[in-house]
Amino acid sequence: MNFRLVGINGRYTHSSLALFHVRNELESHCDGLTTEIVQLTIRDPYYEVLLRLSGGAPDGIFFSAYIWNSALVEALIRDLHDLLPACLLVVGGPQAEVVGASLGENVCTVIRGAVEAVGDRFYTDLQAKKLLPLYGRSFFELKERKERFRTPYRDTDFTSHLANRNIYYESSRGCPFSCTYCLSSAEKGTVHKPLERVQEELDQIMAHKPQVLRFVDRTFNDLPDRALAIWKVLLQYQGETLFHFEIAPDRISEEMFTFLATVPPGRFQFEIGIQSTHGPTLEAIRRKIDPEEAGVTVSRLMRANNIHLHADLILGLPFETEASYLRSFADLFAMGSHYIQMGLLKLLPDTAISHSAAAFGYRHSHQPPYSVLANTWLDADTLQNLYWFSECVEKFYNNRYFPSLWHYFRESNEDIVLFFQQLLACSLKRNLFQLAPTQQLLCSLLAEVIDSRQDRDLLQELLIFDWYRCGQKNLPPCLTEGVEDKRKVRDRLYATLPAELPGLYRNKNRNRFFKQTIFHCFSEEGLRFVTGEGVEGQAMAFLLERENSLDRLQKTAILPVGESIKNG
Repeated sequence: MNFRLVGINGRYTHSSLALFHVRNELESHCDGLTTEIVQLTIRDPYYEVLLRLSGGAPDGIFFSAYIWNSALVEALIRDLHDLLPACLLVVGGPQAEVVGASLGENVCTVIRGAVEAVGDRFYTDLQAKKLLPLYGRSFFELKERKERFRTPYRDTDFTSHLANRNIYYESSRGCPFSCTYCLSSAEKGTVHKPLERVQEELDQIMAHKPQVLRFVDRTFNDLPDRALAIWKVLLQYQGETLFHFEIAPDRISEEMFTFLATVPPGRFQFEIGIQSTHGPTLEAIRRKIDPEEAGVTVSRLMRANNIHLHADLILGLPFETEASYLRSFADLFAMGSHYIQMGLLKLLPDTAISHSAAAFGYRHSHQPPYSVLANTWLDADTLQNLYWFSECVEKFYNNRYFPSLWHYFRESNEDIVLFFQQLLACSLKRNLFQLAPTQQLLCSLLAEVIDSRQDRDLLQELLIFDWYRCGQKNLPPCLTEGVEDKRKVRDRLYATLPAELPGLYRNKNRNRFFKQTIFHCFSEEGLRFVTGEGVEGQAMAFLLERENSLDRLQKTAILPVGESIKNG
């Protein structure tokens, strides 16, 4: 028997962990069976996908269904059922039961829960080609769950199915929290692999030097000492692999903080689920965190500036009004994370919040991903306005274009909600959300918003500083007003600076230095803000080299009147 195992990912660099578990379970329970892993993306041409899956008349096709691909999975199963009536069609994953119910009877078989817990009856029926409509149970009902919980990868996977893709890995399964909007709340329990097994499995994965290794543990640091032990193991591996974790902000010990300060820039990335800082909302969704403690954690991690931090906020939660949502955003902005991910609430089937939808006045889309449209606290118009506000933050904040501007706003206690509301009004007028959000376009919108402010000149200098630090060579028109031409600055410096400046250039490479370097004259106030200290001169050089930092921005140097020089 020949079975195709199909994963439809969001993009090519993603991979489907579930397929490898399914392959191993099938091959260990069924004799004389062959499997073929097929990884596609939601952007692949539909007809070509249909031809690829139906070619060669497989005995069965397995799909993994999630909210981002379930509509496509449903369409494929429907067409494959007509095209290959003898082919067994099986669907698993979080959206499996929704897909099965939509397709109706005698079209496909649904596997509920983890494939490791499907039961022997399924494999007997599979080999007899007589499947029931539904199989499965919770992974946490397995008595031998710790023994069965192993990585599904084989060495050959890394040079075939996983080549040039992100690797996904579980060191634990389940979640200690019971957030009402999350599918993990439907199952109770957690299981953690022994640390010895984790190291063995990581040895296998890291031997292939993946570019990205994503831990899919729902709360990686629910056991802080265990998390720290794994972090220490990871830093023993040579290479540039980026390790991604979802963490709880209230489960980081002093020992963990001390260790994290030693992590090389760009090796760790944290996704920190805060969701709201509004007390009644956190209580309603059973998210047991202290917002103040979370803020201290994020700010402390940010000061080290060696770990990329994503802080999550959800729009549309119970008891979250317009005012409290915007206050939650302001709180997260003050924490200083690199990204603020402001997602729209999804009323996923079979979650606790979906069962309370009527009580909370929820209206939501009936198509995946079931995005909320309104609730008791946010009417449709208000929620739409907050959605576009969140998209405005996404466009301007979640990149490396304007770090000095955001730092200035934090330091000066800017009303950041009001600023982004003004920026949103300008962006809607200029149709930003229908255009490519280039750095130049975003910069022009910011320049328009700050034009009438008293601190306009300083803010323009910060935009210029950030522009050049991103590696740009020529200022956009919106930043040239009142600015001395960079060639005149260069020629003046060439004529006045000494023949050699140790650390920057020697006499023999002086001409090349001036040819490759961007020079700009800043005010003393501007230089003081971006350098953090008083300076002797007013000219700054933007060097060809990049920093060894998270954002990999261009290095800078102050060119003083005196003999000293400051590099940054």
